This record gives sequence, structure tokens and C-alpha cells, in this order.
Amino acid sequence: MNKTTEKRTVLAVDDTPENLALLSEVLKDEYRVRVANSGERALAILKAGPPPDIVLLDIMMPDMDGHEVLRRMREDQKLREIPVVFITAMSDTADEERGFAAGAVDYILKPISPPTVLARVRTHIALAEQKATLKSLPDRLSPYLSPQIYRAIFEGAQDSSIHASRKKLTVYFSDIKDFTDTTENMEPEDLTYLLNKYFSEMSKIALEHGATIDKFVGDAMLLFFGDPETRGVKEDALQCVRMAVAMQRRMADLQAIWQDKGYDKPFRMRVGINTGICNVGNFGSAERMDYTIIGAEVNLASRLEHVADPDGVMLSFETYALVRDEFEAEERAPIKAKGIAREIRCFALKDIHKAADATRRFVVKESPGLRLSLNLDQINGDNRDAALAHLTEVIEKVRGQR
Repeated sequence: MNKTTEKRTVLAVDDTPENLALLSEVLKDEYRVRVANSGERALAILKAGPPPDIVLLDIMMPDMDGHEVLRRMREDQKLREIPVVFITAMSDTADEERGFAAGAVDYILKPISPPTVLARVRTHIALAEQKATLKSLPDRLSPYLSPQIYRAIFEGAQDSSIHASRKKLTVYFSDIKDFTDTTENMEPEDLTYLLNKYFSEMSKIALEHGATIDKFVGDAMLLFFGDPETRGVKEDALQCVRMAVAMQRRMADLQAIWQDKGYDKPFRMRVGINTGICNVGNFGSAERMDYTIIGAEVNLASRLEHVADPDGVMLSFETYALVRDEFEAEERAPIKAKGIAREIRCFALKDIHKAADATRRFVVKESPGLRLSLNLDQINGDNRDAALAHLTEVIEKVRGQR
């Protein structure tokens, strides 16, 4: 049975056979009922698993009373969240306070009233399910938010009011060159695979470098550095450019992999990066808002991306001035950007792939009569000798060709 139709399990614990028989009779139509006639037996059932959805626990039992059973349950990571309802003839307020302090969720007084038992079990199983849903909510929401924003919200540092502030950020914008032409004849399944692989690989690199992932728009990505966490304007810019270089180097690997899979037009990415004052914060309405950045400096990053070379990275002067001690670039023809009166100086990064060629893990080489596909990640100690033997055999055949 699936989760929606499966009966929930109740563990009834009491040293009196008549009470166990009564609880089983009352609950059997709605729940799967397990019984234990002692505290030791109850703990053995609980630890053997799977755990029940609720425990009805008698307090007064020989050898191990209900309070001790509950104490041991709360010490066990796997059992501590199971709701426990005490069933007892003791009606003293001090006894109830002791039980609630130990972690019981409710009391049912003896003699047992069937309607009361059913109502309490239904209520506390429903509450436990709601609690589990709420507890899982952050994990279910996290893929929809950049990790920095996610942490700020759930740690209470970020509220949900509409507000924004002005900060100097380094903005990254990228898209796929000729995306429409590249994908117009592509099957939906192939397009889904390529886009998801592309976004997954780029997002991994972005998070490794500390970027705030703003959004994906079609084939484009908007990321930024400097909010809600910053390392300082210079280091934010350096991290952004380091990230862009790592992304383009990874794209070279992906292009080889995609070609090996038969995609004759693998994606080629262009990147634009700009540093400037942006408005950053919650924009939208009380019903639907987005934590994002806006302003002319954001648009400039997009404009720089449009004039970047395929597989290249284009920087504004503001960004290049912050990173030129670490990166070389050549100045290109200046451009105009909407909303910015000044002429925009452009700098294209040099030698992005030069240092990576020697360490590339996936290589495809083609020439007339030859197609070589090499994946070093799949060549290990067990099959290295076989790979070398195959390559040697091929080399000898080519050398002997006349």
C-alpha cells in the first residue's frame, strides 16, 4: 500500500492483558496495533523497527515504568520524535507535570474510554505528520533559493518585507551562443538533458566560489557576489572571475563529452562581468517576491555578455581594474549600454584554457580516419594497462600504414 492508504501503527504498552485487549479492539479498525506487556518488551519492539507512529504507554508497570521507557526513547535519535501518550490511573497534577516535562504529549486516564482513545490517537498522529511536514519544508525549499539567501531566511537574518539597499556588487551574466538555432531541431529529451547538465555543472562551480545564484532565464544565468555575504569588493570581483574561468574550462570538458554522445552542436557559453552599485533586496509584492538585483550595472553585465567571444569572458573596466594583478586581458572596442551615459571599456580575458589543457579529463580528437575519445576519470589502476595496450596497438597500426 502507498503512504496515503497505509494504516498507521500504534504501539500499546500495558502490563494488564485486559487493557491491551481493550486498546486493540478499539483501534484495530483504523490502525495497525502492536502490543507489549512490559517496558523492556516495548523498547525491544521500538528498536527492532520500523517505529510506530504513536505509543500508548502505561506508567505503572513492574521492573521498568513508563517514565523510564519514555526517558530512554528520548535519548535515542531514532525514537525521540515518536509521540507518547501516557495511560494511567494517576490523576495528580504533579504526575502530569512530570510526564509532560519528560516529553509526553498527552494523558489518558483509566478506566479507558474508547472514544477518548480514538480521538487522542487521531489528533496526535495528525499533529506528528504536520510537524514532520514542517520539519522537511526547509530541505524541500532549499533548491529554489541560493544557499546564502536560504540560510539568511531560516536563521532569521533575512525578513520577508519588501526592501532593498544599494551595494557595490560584481555581477555575472552568461548565456549560450545561438541557443535557438542550436536547439531548434533538438528533441525535447535531448534539450532537457543538455540544459539540466549545463545548469547543474555551472551551479556547482558557482556555489564552490561563493556566488549568490539569482536566477536562470531560459539558457541564461544571473549570479552576483557581494550580498548577502561579502569578502570585500576586490575579493568579490576576483572570486567572480575565478568562477567564470572555472566554468569555461568545465564547459570545454562538457563540449567534448557532448560531442562524444553525438551532439554535433554542443553548447558554447559567453560571459559578461561588471562591478558597480546595484539595488539588491526583495522586489515584488507581499504575495510573491524575489530576492534579486536591479539597475544599470546589471544591464551592463548582460551587454558585455552579448559582445563576449564564444567560450570567452568579457569584463568591464571596473572589474578588470580589481583583478588585473591576477588575470590578463586585452582591451576591445568600447560599447554603449542603455541607461549608462559613459562609453564602456571592454576587456576580454586571455588564455582562459591554456593552463587547463594539460589537466583536461575528457578529450576528443578527430581527423580524417580517426576519432579518439578519452575519459581519464574512468581509467584507473584496474584498466590502465588495458587502455595503454589499446593505444599502443593503434599507434603501431598507424605507423605501419603505407
